[in-house]
Amino acid sequence: MESITDHPWIQQLIDWRLIWQERLEELPWEQLDEYLSRFIFYYPLLMAYVWMLGGIIYYFRWERRQGGGLGSLPSLPAYPPVSILVPCYNEGENVRETIEYLLHQQYPNYEIIAINDGSKDNTLAILHELAVKHPKIRVVNLAKNQGKAVGLRTAALLSNSEILIGIDGDALLAPNATAWMVKHFLENPHVGAVTGNPRIRNRSTLLGKVQVGEFSAIVGMIKRAQRTYGQIFTVSGVIAGFRKTALHDVGYWSPDMVTEDIDISWKLQLAGWSIHFEPNALCWVLMPETLPGLWKQRSRWAQGGVEVMLRYFRRLWHWRSRGMWPLYLECCVSLTWAFIVTAYILAAPLQWLFANQANEALADLSPRWTSMLLCITCLIQFGVSLSIDSRYESQNSGAARRYYWMIWYPIVYWFIQVGATLNGCVKALRKKRGQRAVWVTLDRGLRKK
Repeated sequence: MESITDHPWIQQLIDWRLIWQERLEELPWEQLDEYLSRFIFYYPLLMAYVWMLGGIIYYFRWERRQGGGLGSLPSLPAYPPVSILVPCYNEGENVRETIEYLLHQQYPNYEIIAINDGSKDNTLAILHELAVKHPKIRVVNLAKNQGKAVGLRTAALLSNSEILIGIDGDALLAPNATAWMVKHFLENPHVGAVTGNPRIRNRSTLLGKVQVGEFSAIVGMIKRAQRTYGQIFTVSGVIAGFRKTALHDVGYWSPDMVTEDIDISWKLQLAGWSIHFEPNALCWVLMPETLPGLWKQRSRWAQGGVEVMLRYFRRLWHWRSRGMWPLYLECCVSLTWAFIVTAYILAAPLQWLFANQANEALADLSPRWTSMLLCITCLIQFGVSLSIDSRYESQNSGAARRYYWMIWYPIVYWFIQVGATLNGCVKALRKKRGQRAVWVTLDRGLRKK
């Protein structure tokens, strides 16, 4: 009786398998593994020094020359009207403090437009109460949760100003921030947006302390470096100023993008508008202080980054978009790095089980000179940033005392950021185009008593 393996098409499959098996065995797997291992370790190390160099250049080129510091005010030739937009969703616990803080802006000509986006708590009642007491406040009520992008667009269209400043409903804007942001719009007509300098309000837990260092040594340094090298990945969602003409030129915020701040940043820069960073525009914000809260936040940020990379891929091929090419390339390399790290993490148990050897790439995370180099680099980065950023912290803020906690940042980066990046990437690929991005309630951490 003829065996099934005697059929010609079965024999053909067997021959193909043997051919591919021989070819795979001929590939330089050990050499490839060595290259990938070096990439996993040296890529974040290299980028740390790239950000430090860019931050130092920014400081000597712009920041030191313009002066400023905590509580300082710039000298402006004019004071055009400004509309401060405050989108709110279930901000009953925070919005009163936010609005009352805004009423102390050291700027003579501004209004406050608070948008209640279908809140289910007492946010609307608080806003109406404040509006009765203070004529600067206007309240816009959206009966249904439409998302932050729709709330901002509605307020922008109803505003009477060319210059708009957007902050979150739980943020505290420094009294001198408006004047410092207006300065950029007056000095350069090509500036479409100005991103401010967020600071962490809640510093009670380990995650809170690590994020204090992260926003100064990592986020602040990256903003400075990106401004030095050309394009900024995103304005800060909690504090950013916009030129209304620029927003109208690009169609305002997109309602179907999960991170409206990243999306509007790319739209403006692809249209030829510039984005500046203003370190004097301080804004104190609440951040997650639990692992689940931090995971959701970072996954959302990662998803937003992947969404803009997918949406604006074709527009990047235009010659006028060449300024965005290095930024896009860096985003692609970062995603590749995250996928490779994940693959090594998943393969490590199998390699140890079947080959009885540890993964060399992951061994760099163990207590040896490579992991020490990462920690030392992190401390150097924070030290450089602290020397630049100290002028924006009060003497009793204790920023220097949190220097030690930054040694833990590489652990947070490797084990949370990598996973959140992959999770956000999957969500971005699965999301349907045009699906409305509405508000969700996030972990706001614990307020410092």
